[in-house]
Amino acid sequence: MKGMEFPVVGTKVKGLDKVFDLADPKSRKLYFEAKAGREIAKIREYLKNGTFMGFFVGKKNSGKGTYSGMMAEIFGNDKIALVGVGDLVREVHGNWDNFVKTGEYQKLKKAYRGFISFDEAVERLHGRSTSSLLPTEFILALLKVRLEKYKGKAVFLDGLPRDMDQISYSLFFRDLANVRDDPDMFILIDIPMAVIDERIKYRVVCPKCKTSRNLKLLVTKDISYNSKEKKFVLHCDNPDCKKEIMLPKEGDNLGIGPIKDRLIKDEEILKSIMGLHGMPKVLLRNHVAVKDADKYFDRYELTPEYVLSWNENKGMVDVVEKPWTVNDDNGEESYSLMAPTVVVTLIKQLADTLDL
Repeated sequence: MKGMEFPVVGTKVKGLDKVFDLADPKSRKLYFEAKAGREIAKIREYLKNGTFMGFFVGKKNSGKGTYSGMMAEIFGNDKIALVGVGDLVREVHGNWDNFVKTGEYQKLKKAYRGFISFDEAVERLHGRSTSSLLPTEFILALLKVRLEKYKGKAVFLDGLPRDMDQISYSLFFRDLANVRDDPDMFILIDIPMAVIDERIKYRVVCPKCKTSRNLKLLVTKDISYNSKEKKFVLHCDNPDCKKEIMLPKEGDNLGIGPIKDRLIKDEEILKSIMGLHGMPKVLLRNHVAVKDADKYFDRYELTPEYVLSWNENKGMVDVVEKPWTVNDDNGEESYSLMAPTVVVTLIKQLADTLDL
């Protein structure tokens, strides 16, 4: 983050020389236990009867969904839930007729407090009023109602605050947590613009299971070459998808260009939250300076670059793995960290924040 730097939370364990394959679920499970087994045990015990609420805040494409998914992988989908504000609003909008018939509608109407009427807020939800965005008060009331569905689960919330004025709703964040008397915290993610740019430019998605991979940074085991288009093709690793071809999203080749303003705003929000008192903060770094990497992390925890080439003689794709570096937002040459490694730093800080 330009002008600011989160502290490095290292994951090296003295005497642990084993190399883990962080792309393999079985190896990843062993990795998590080796790197943060004590903290995992404490959090697992806590989640038997307790819950918490973590507000993910980071630039678009900073990995919030990936990190919360891995937390569910570790602790179980019955204990961890991700609530995306955008997803929730789209769900309610797309199923409004059915939503009105549920008890949630009446609860939403009762919970809403705002400077425009409830009916006008609903009109904005349906896009009939384009003069302004959906009121924050309506979104907060909707979240408060929806949280009742996640009893017994710790919740990671993605999508608030979305704008500078929403930071002033920090007391309402506490009110949301009070729905279940949860301890709450901000989980702030620092990721260089250059990393996001590369993630977007080379991203491909399976049209069946929607799994995302990257032609440069996260390849699958099955890769082919389209000689006609002179392009490499990743095939989904999910057995249910039967080697489905993974496809780029329209516009991804432009990288961060189309969302640059949004990313700058996200960074301003992060900086403002750093100055907010009275709420614990978990600080996640996606990267580490090259000069410090060996001190804090093992080599397999650093995101590699995969160089693909077509071997005409063998009739197959050759894959060469090499170190990948970028300049962070302050111009420091850095490695990007693998997602499981960031999750280990999340687990360590979460245990401290919950005072376990």
